[in-house]
Amino acid sequence: MHIARSKVAVIAAAVSLGLVATACSSDRDSNGSDGGGSTERFIFGAAGDPGSLDPSLESDGETFRVSRQVLETLLDHESGGTELIGGLAETWDSNDEGTEWTFNLRDGVTFHDGEELTAQVVCDNFDRWYNWTGTYQSTALSYYWQAEFGGFAENESEDTPPPNYVGCEATEDLTAVINLEEPSSVFPGAFSLAAFSIHSPKSLERYAEDEASGEGDNISRPDYSQDPEAIAGTGPFQLSNWNKGNGEVTVTRFDDYWGETAGFEEIVFRTISDEGARRQALEAGEIHGYDLVAPSDVDALESAGFEVPVRGVFNIFYLAFTQERNEALQDIDVRRAVAHALDRQGLVDTQLPEGGVVATQFVPDTIAGYSDDVTLYEYDEDAARELLDEAGHADLTVDFCYPTEVTRPYMPAPADMFELMKADLEAVGVTVNPRPMKWTPDYLDTTRDGGCDLYLLGWTGDFNDAYNFLGTWFDGYSKEWGFRNDEIFEALAASSVEPDVEAREAMYEEINELVMDFLPGVPISSSPPSIVFADSVNPPTVSPLTQEKFSEGSFK
Repeated sequence: MHIARSKVAVIAAAVSLGLVATACSSDRDSNGSDGGGSTERFIFGAAGDPGSLDPSLESDGETFRVSRQVLETLLDHESGGTELIGGLAETWDSNDEGTEWTFNLRDGVTFHDGEELTAQVVCDNFDRWYNWTGTYQSTALSYYWQAEFGGFAENESEDTPPPNYVGCEATEDLTAVINLEEPSSVFPGAFSLAAFSIHSPKSLERYAEDEASGEGDNISRPDYSQDPEAIAGTGPFQLSNWNKGNGEVTVTRFDDYWGETAGFEEIVFRTISDEGARRQALEAGEIHGYDLVAPSDVDALESAGFEVPVRGVFNIFYLAFTQERNEALQDIDVRRAVAHALDRQGLVDTQLPEGGVVATQFVPDTIAGYSDDVTLYEYDEDAARELLDEAGHADLTVDFCYPTEVTRPYMPAPADMFELMKADLEAVGVTVNPRPMKWTPDYLDTTRDGGCDLYLLGWTGDFNDAYNFLGTWFDGYSKEWGFRNDEIFEALAASSVEPDVEAREAMYEEINELVMDFLPGVPISSSPPSIVFADSVNPPTVSPLTQEKFSEGSFK
């Protein structure tokens, strides 16, 4: 929990940090160029290891942080913002129905292995994902493909959605046309997702030699996905090494990059899972930056001369109910009681950085489709007790899961946040059974399989469309929520295929109101996650999507 420090303590911390900040800024022999020919190495403290080096197989931010420096997508986002711009496609367009997407590629783009970018290469990448079989069809490896494009050429499970992808045609050398069965609100945003980065044709040949194996919780990723030499993209950096023992992924500058040359010669992404240890490594001059700064550290770091830019708000942190697991949670009055029991403002004030706000719905207020007319659940212990009593559940007992060994942009201190909510629930008579679990794979797998009555999670948007939030959770039945509500499901299905943007955003507002009346969980907060850099660094522009382009950074 956040504890206010005395003025003396703050000054002492600032002085201490100032000394190490100065040391880091002058330490260019081991971590930066000293002008004598040594490699200019930027070291960044990551919160976790990448799942693999192929973002097509993953859904986590640490994988994407690395892959976005190496591999590129057809579309991108403006630096520091959420507006879509051209990536590997210089321009793009669609037919009126939104079922045919044409991409005009940049000329002269070269992969790290010397191959040229062509429309056929783009089509080969999309056809590869569409034709995945076996273990690749597990959502553990093809989450984003199934979420955005549906199923495969030949679905092997009844649970797999039908494919929305029809095919891709190279109509000219630098013109690729992707066809869909139906329009969807996820497009064109989905073409900016790291999971759909374009790989070299030689890399695709290598990928075809390896297979993923296993099922359920015991999936083994293909060998190529662990090999830096197998993966070639078009980005400003190329993969150089993955030292798993040291938890380090190294990328080096690609001097034939089609865009502006990267400012750093080499970047090392070093895994330091504990936020306190990341801070200490920065203070000691062992790294030049790290993500997910503890809110209580921001002032002292800034006072010491470190740069702590704050991202825009683009996330939601929530408490989820798994209704099928606990019959009492199927009663709307019980869910309302839990919502009223939580002092969300107190949590925001003590656990989140400046700019954090209480969430009233499952999208942040920076997203079009946010509604000002949702049902609100103010902190009210008496109302919570009364609702539980009237529902016949004054003695409610819940298993409450929370993650350990992790910090997330929306959840900087999971254990502390859990303890605050646990105390709130106990104050209205709820018995809470704590179930701490390691973030991966235990926590994510358990919550995904409906193994918790209550649990904590969140979401940072992939692109600026409310469906990327609402549709991620509520477009149909799932074990992790354990409810069926055809009104919500059908409303989301209709919004997804509505081609008119204004009409679709109005539909999102109504869906937000439906969701908050039904209350499948309690949205807790939205917050601006901080990232920190040593004073020896010109940092890249920070992104509300946490999609920083490290090629923009340099040493001073």
